[in-house]
Amino acid sequence: MLVQKQVVEALKKPEAYDEAPGKIELVQTHISFVFLTSKFAYKVKKAVALGFLDFTALESRRLYCEKELTLNRRLCEDLYLEVVPINKAETIKIKGKGETVEYAVKMKRIPQEKMLSRLLEENKVDPALIEKIAKIIAEFHSKAETNRRINEFGSLSIMETNWKENFDQTEEFVSKTISLPVFKLIHEKIREFTRRNGSVFEKRIAEGKVRDCHGDIHSGNIFVADKVYIFDAIEFNERFRYSDVASDAAFLAMDLDFKGRTDLSDFFVEKYVEYSGDKELVRLLPFYKCYRAYVRGKVTSFKLKDPNIRVQEKRAATKEAKAYFKLAATYAKSLQLKKVI
Repeated sequence: MLVQKQVVEALKKPEAYDEAPGKIELVQTHISFVFLTSKFAYKVKKAVALGFLDFTALESRRLYCEKELTLNRRLCEDLYLEVVPINKAETIKIKGKGETVEYAVKMKRIPQEKMLSRLLEENKVDPALIEKIAKIIAEFHSKAETNRRINEFGSLSIMETNWKENFDQTEEFVSKTISLPVFKLIHEKIREFTRRNGSVFEKRIAEGKVRDCHGDIHSGNIFVADKVYIFDAIEFNERFRYSDVASDAAFLAMDLDFKGRTDLSDFFVEKYVEYSGDKELVRLLPFYKCYRAYVRGKVTSFKLKDPNIRVQEKRAATKEAKAYFKLAATYAKSLQLKKVI
């Protein structure tokens, strides 16, 4: 059986591509290898099982590549091109001959300097751009699918399941990326908030606020080029994508806070509320911001166990995860423990 490492090594070489790739760069996340060529990006799912996803089987990776293509065309149709097979005969090649040993999502490449996270670092983001993004997200949410099954994912029981999973999966990182006092503080504040506010989640469901959202809206998943592209929606777990629109919007608001731009975060929320008409969202933001910051701390911590990631990157991941958990604690402390609506 061909191990994925052989595919990764092959895709670092020009002869593996069906076009002249130019310089090839490899970027990794906790669940993907992304190969950047001069014109395209090829995203290969790591053969991992992390509890909330399972990409260990080749057929599973193919199915989730197809799903990723479909879901992301909702917000950036012309960015996502196709799912390509990676074959092995004498050599490993995209759309080559022989057995299919891997799959990749092929996307149009947009220069990394066009990423919103980079623009924020360079102080090139103004309120006009944030307003444009807020309008796109509000309109996306207004059209996103909702039905009885999707509504179930906005219930208190699912909220509690998500948080239990978060706490269970971060226990091993206590004293590494999250201190025991912070771990206990967030656990207690969230438990108390959900205990007192079950009716709030039911009200949001009744008002049609639980939808098939994006699930991962942060500045690293937004390109600002000829237009705004919000990409990389979660395809691997409906429980993370089917959510209150407040949770989706809270992710970007949290991310802007994390990057020291609370001014832009507040403005984004203000404009989102203006375009969506969802005034009650503001009262739930600390809860969902806490959730988003905690999840970012968790998935960043996962890098510490990834054998594909170098020691230097793991050190950086440790520092980043600690900062996310610290921010999550700040939000947890601001939670109103009485009913918010």
